[in-house]
Amino acid sequence: MDITLPLLILVIPLFMFLLLGLVGMKMSHRLAGTLGTLGMGTVLVLSYITALTYFYSGAPEFITSAGERLQYTVFNVTWLQFTDSLVIKLGFLLDPISAMMLIVIPTISFMVHLYSLGYMRDHHGVYEHGFQRFYAFLSLFSFSMLGLVVATNIFQMYIFWELVGASSYLLIGFYYKKPSAVSASKKAFIVTRFADLGFLIGILVLSFYTGTFNFADLTSAPVDGIADVSQVSLTTAEGIKAMFTNSPAPMFMGASVMTWALVLIFMGGMGKSAMMPLHIWLPDAMEGPTPVSALIHAATMVVAGVYLVARLFPLYLMETAALDIIVVVGALTAFYAAMVACTQVDIKRVLAFSTISQIAFMMVSLGVARPEFHHGLGYMAGMFHLFTHAMFKALLFLCAGALIHAIGSNDYTAMHGLRKYMPITHITFLIGCLAIAGIIPFAGFFSKDEILTACFGHSIVWYIWMSLVAGLTAFYMFRLYYLIFWWKEHKVENPHHAPHDQPWTMTLPLVILAAISCVAGFVPFGNLVTWNGHPMFVNENGEMVSTFFTNLQNLDWSVAGISLAVAIIAILIATAMYKKENPLPAKMKNALPALWDWCYHRFYWDELYQFITHKIIFGCISKPIAWFDRHIIDGSMDGLAIVANKASEAIKGFQSGKVQMYVWFYLIGALLLGAITFICLL
Repeated sequence: MDITLPLLILVIPLFMFLLLGLVGMKMSHRLAGTLGTLGMGTVLVLSYITALTYFYSGAPEFITSAGERLQYTVFNVTWLQFTDSLVIKLGFLLDPISAMMLIVIPTISFMVHLYSLGYMRDHHGVYEHGFQRFYAFLSLFSFSMLGLVVATNIFQMYIFWELVGASSYLLIGFYYKKPSAVSASKKAFIVTRFADLGFLIGILVLSFYTGTFNFADLTSAPVDGIADVSQVSLTTAEGIKAMFTNSPAPMFMGASVMTWALVLIFMGGMGKSAMMPLHIWLPDAMEGPTPVSALIHAATMVVAGVYLVARLFPLYLMETAALDIIVVVGALTAFYAAMVACTQVDIKRVLAFSTISQIAFMMVSLGVARPEFHHGLGYMAGMFHLFTHAMFKALLFLCAGALIHAIGSNDYTAMHGLRKYMPITHITFLIGCLAIAGIIPFAGFFSKDEILTACFGHSIVWYIWMSLVAGLTAFYMFRLYYLIFWWKEHKVENPHHAPHDQPWTMTLPLVILAAISCVAGFVPFGNLVTWNGHPMFVNENGEMVSTFFTNLQNLDWSVAGISLAVAIIAILIATAMYKKENPLPAKMKNALPALWDWCYHRFYWDELYQFITHKIIFGCISKPIAWFDRHIIDGSMDGLAIVANKASEAIKGFQSGKVQMYVWFYLIGALLLGAITFICLL
């Protein structure tokens, strides 16, 4: 493949960031927004060409005669070299998951760029203060995530990982004059820094024992015919084989260092993807502009953790204890976030907790993936859900932005009955709700049910648990839908300023994303993205089978039928409770006041963190340390200074400048030396 297109995919957003950041304020708002959007549109086209070439060209460097998709390094240049084997390079890696992300990231980013042309203006056409800066930050965010997903080695990924964190800090705190926005940006940055420390330690441990940072060496695909997980370590890279075959893996606290390294790396993913207990930053990140929320939640920051686990998945298969931890963390997070979402009144926070729950769904899917069950179905399902979720979650957030732009409030109590006033937003939001609820034939149905099938093959317990989470998802999303668009008639205070659909720059992205959410589920994903590159849908001759109905034909309907029934029942319950104003929600709240209160207050996680940081760390640890520093350390230094001053005051007369005094001192000194010498000789 020619190096030009992949290189431009990274260079263009970086150039747009520098251009708009340095000279954007000298441009008109319209010009800055147009340049940013055209730049991302160009990246979108180039990324599609690159990804589709990889998936469908059939070139021997991309796919073998047996249909196995290969890793292809477009370019890889040395940046830092520590030893002959320990080298950090910067490059561009094409494989199934990076090619898939080259479709997801530019698609959502371009929609956000286009949408922001209308959203970042008020109803009188006045642009937001810092409009050019906003587009510069969007370009930086897109560049950071694109660099992350095409990284050829884990250290390059870490560099762009940190750039993603810096970009999110800038965008979440875009309204820097609002204390809540500043606080939210700092919260996101600090929480993810703790997680990233674990990630960095994990990278260092992993590279120390394997002798490499390169993904191609760390995750070489197993050979054909692999039957069980225990064989994976015998078919990966030479460095890892040596670690396990030449000597036993070193142990620490009852687990191998590889397990510890992978758990620490997953800790970084927990922070970026807002897994418990590092989830507290994400709901507050809603302080940023709504297009930023769509970008963070759908295509960039929060999916980075899922991508990280998927990128190192062959290593995780070698240490299934780490995968078990991922399953537990993901399952608990998914249920917790779904419960909280059922009680929130801020529509963006409902969607934020929905994102936490859905990202946890993907983590669980990766955690339960095993080669012996449907050739690692969970891996494909998790990546499939990442792809479909990006489309309908971006749709839902952009619809929320249209609602907020029209009403001027995030609170659903200021809305109600908006279907008559905003028909396009109403229909597209409904499509998003149907997709995330898993209703056939929308995109979420296919990816969600593949995840549940993978859970069923791994453990009936996790299948039941995740089915319950899926039911809660359908319930809280249609609760939100009915409270916004139905419930009761909307009160229009000023007939001349009634809510209405937004301009085409905001409406067109909604229509496009809604259309994608309707058909994305029919993409034969199992033949494009699998953990070992082998197609999943093949005939008796081993040839790939890909039709529009491939996913339907290969569904496990015993699982899909039950999950579809659960979703429909949940929607019917939400319809009965919230379609028309009635006392049922109040009765449920009063029947379970403690549970409702805990869910509404997010199970008091923020209060717990406040208690730990302010009462324990600051109050019980930091204050005594500060007292010791001020009174003992500083006091000791001050005491030395006082003694030195006093001594200098006492002896400064010895340097009076009087020759007579110097002669007396000399004479007395000579006599003392003579006396001492005489005494010693005796």
